[in-house]
Amino acid sequence: MSTTHPGPTQPGPTHRTRPTRRFDDRRVPFPPAAVAAYRDAGLWGTRTLADEFRAAAARHPDRDAVVAAEGRLTYAELDAATDRIGAGLAGLGLVPGDPVLVQVTNRLETVLAWYALLKAGLVPVATLAAHRGHEIAHISRAVGARAHLVEHGTRGTDLVAFAVEQAEGHPTLAHVLVLGAPADAELPAHAVRLEDLGVDLDAATARARVAAIQEGIDPDDVAVFQLSGGTTGVPKLIPRQHAEYWYNARAYADALGWTADDRVGHLIPVVHNAGISCGVHAAATVGACLVLTGHDLDTALPLLAAERTTSVLFGHVHYRAPEHPAYPALAQHLRIVVLSGAKVSEELFAAVAADGAWVGQLFGMAEGLFLVTPRDGSAELRRTTVGVPISPADEVVVLAPGTEDEVPDGEVGELCARGPYTLRGYYAAEDRNAEAFTSTGAYRTGDLAAIRVIDGHRAVSIEGRIKDLINRGGEKINAEEVELLLLAHPHVVEAALVAMPDPRLGERGCAYLVTDGVPVTLEDVRAHLRGLEVATFKWPERVESVAALARTRVGKLDKKAMAAEIAEKLRGEGAL
Repeated sequence: MSTTHPGPTQPGPTHRTRPTRRFDDRRVPFPPAAVAAYRDAGLWGTRTLADEFRAAAARHPDRDAVVAAEGRLTYAELDAATDRIGAGLAGLGLVPGDPVLVQVTNRLETVLAWYALLKAGLVPVATLAAHRGHEIAHISRAVGARAHLVEHGTRGTDLVAFAVEQAEGHPTLAHVLVLGAPADAELPAHAVRLEDLGVDLDAATARARVAAIQEGIDPDDVAVFQLSGGTTGVPKLIPRQHAEYWYNARAYADALGWTADDRVGHLIPVVHNAGISCGVHAAATVGACLVLTGHDLDTALPLLAAERTTSVLFGHVHYRAPEHPAYPALAQHLRIVVLSGAKVSEELFAAVAADGAWVGQLFGMAEGLFLVTPRDGSAELRRTTVGVPISPADEVVVLAPGTEDEVPDGEVGELCARGPYTLRGYYAAEDRNAEAFTSTGAYRTGDLAAIRVIDGHRAVSIEGRIKDLINRGGEKINAEEVELLLLAHPHVVEAALVAMPDPRLGERGCAYLVTDGVPVTLEDVRAHLRGLEVATFKWPERVESVAALARTRVGKLDKKAMAAEIAEKLRGEGAL
């Protein structure tokens, strides 16, 4: 599944003079021969992400760049505003390469912040708004974060206070940046309102300052850190580089045939890899408009309809959208609907297709590989597979698990990939890298798949997973991480976290617990994890107390038996 494909290139030097920076670069680089091949084929350009956006804005100045509940910005307006904020960030003493934790939700200012950070030469670290001290403390120290960007006024946890707390005693974290705060909001003494940065600069000065910063950044430098779903411990850091990350987005937009006339709806967390690659960057590669909403269909669908959205990505939590009373108003404008996150039923596929939209699937990961069903594929291909790689230079193989032996088409094995936007190693994770990659540098995804030849396409069908992960509405929960946290409870002797089916989210976590004789309830578990500052989406949502955990005849945990048992109980309770 590998070929070469000529494409546009940008003139200019590939490598630039680097300024002094604090960034500790501990990534696994792409091999020089691969870099040369990707650039010669026109896949990788020679601009930074910020310069790529600047070029897009120059091509489409008067078109809407982003629309959200908070307002709208044209490309020219977004370009000018992010110049100013980017220059203001540099004025705080942050230098190119400084990592910045980004912990915000879907709103207009998030896109402003994203491009402003890139223009200042800073490296966004894409955390989740739901992360708490357990995750943030580890991630921020692993990457040496210099600043923490949070959102003002979030429901539940006060993220501004949380960021101030995380900065106390931190070896590198020096700045708390606040997004979306009213101009008269009272903030902690050392917190800075992002929108106030650079207000004293005129447009020309701001543009000159960020342009000078970009001159010192190499297009093959780390631009962004995404986070893995992980199979052990807290999430691993995924370094994404300027040239490959922009190409990832451009290839996705090309796969769907987007143009500047498209209006692209996005409901899942925008700072996720899919949010950036399929939304923020992909829309900009063609000059399309990003229509950004939250995940709640009651508010999202009316905005998407009012903005005449032409293409939308629905995660598994949105699979019920066609049943919503606001959907018909949106459906009359849609030409593309992409579904991602769980198997697509015949009923869902038919319901979306009935309104005349092309329906396809996406399978992607923060580590790189994207698969999308081809536009010329039959209904059978688009419903039963997740399609083909978005780049002709992607190399996809299915190997017998635990080996490097390729299985024949039609047989199930582990999906592995190598290509122009798939990482060659997690950041500063030598032990994990030794397990996660083949001897030829292909990434072992941990997903079970088969190659199925349909309509002349060698399409991929996802058949399960090797990784011990629970997919809760698109958020990946690492079972081992949660089990270790549960074992820290004083009365828990053994713990196993398994997936239980859920009609809305796909899966939720069920904890099977063996205790020392003292009962441990669901509320006890929640209080325990709250005390450890664990993100709430990882918390088990049911507890089953047992005398012993189910095991196979060779003594290994039998999670399949436990998952089957809880599914049967839910059916008996009428929950499925």
